[in-house]
Amino acid sequence: MTELRTHAAEIAEQFSDHVEVTEDEVESKLQQLVEEYQVPLDEATRSVRNSYLEEAGLERDEISQGGSDQVLVNEIDQDEQWVDLRVKLVDLWDPRSDSISQVGLLGDESGTIKFVAFKTSELEKLAEGQSYELSNVVTDEYEGTYSVKLNRTTTITEIDEEIEVGDNSDTVEGALVDVQSGSGLIKRCPEDDCTRVLQNGRCAEHGEVDGEFDLRIKAVLDDGQTVQDVIFNREATEELTGIELDEAKQLAKDALDTTVVADEMRADILGRYYTVTGPTLGRYVLANEFDQHDGPADAESVLIKARSI
Repeated sequence: MTELRTHAAEIAEQFSDHVEVTEDEVESKLQQLVEEYQVPLDEATRSVRNSYLEEAGLERDEISQGGSDQVLVNEIDQDEQWVDLRVKLVDLWDPRSDSISQVGLLGDESGTIKFVAFKTSELEKLAEGQSYELSNVVTDEYEGTYSVKLNRTTTITEIDEEIEVGDNSDTVEGALVDVQSGSGLIKRCPEDDCTRVLQNGRCAEHGEVDGEFDLRIKAVLDDGQTVQDVIFNREATEELTGIELDEAKQLAKDALDTTVVADEMRADILGRYYTVTGPTLGRYVLANEFDQHDGPADAESVLIKARSI
């Protein structure tokens, strides 16, 4: 079987339950793009797949890319990977969008991971504390943080088993010696399944959009031996700095400059000692919990002291 035929067979299998499609038909479309228009095969495959998604009225994450493997949540390290999970629903959160049916935290022996289910998927609601087998969920990644999305093809099975949820959190401490670029008042993509930070008003996936304001701090802790990057989300940033989102937006409006928010925050937190606890994702520890130790100090002297420990 040629490579082109292999791609055609995969696409035909993916959409066979949704539209009338044959391998020959898909192969013909791919062949035209590749041979007549000199489109690379990978790009041609995406184009043909997108045309069937539009015809079927489906989103990309509602079509499996093949068989799903059962994995532990801390083994998830790829975007748009189709997996099966045996998990317990640890916590439910209030959805921040009307399009979201449920959002919360799933866990197994390896740790926990965020999940989202959208109303359009029309899935049964999960119950807090209940254990489930979830088949055909798709992974999502943002800035090294992985989550899973339940979709129309997800199968939910309750299981009579008490799954012990492991703790995948790390604890780090040190002097906060830097507040990195991308901190303070930011804008995120408003699309329901996207939280990417906008760059010059553009989302890497959805293009130019009207963003929604958010807060975060990307900080560096130094304990004198190692440095660790830490991310504080909006809730943690508000607690850390005492500046809430509405106040941050007003500061930026008064100054006609969003960077003043990060400057205001930096002046208050730089040079303090913190203990931060949360999962390590890529190069960052996500600050689920934190404690501040001593009062403020000169940043340079704090750095010298930390590195002398």
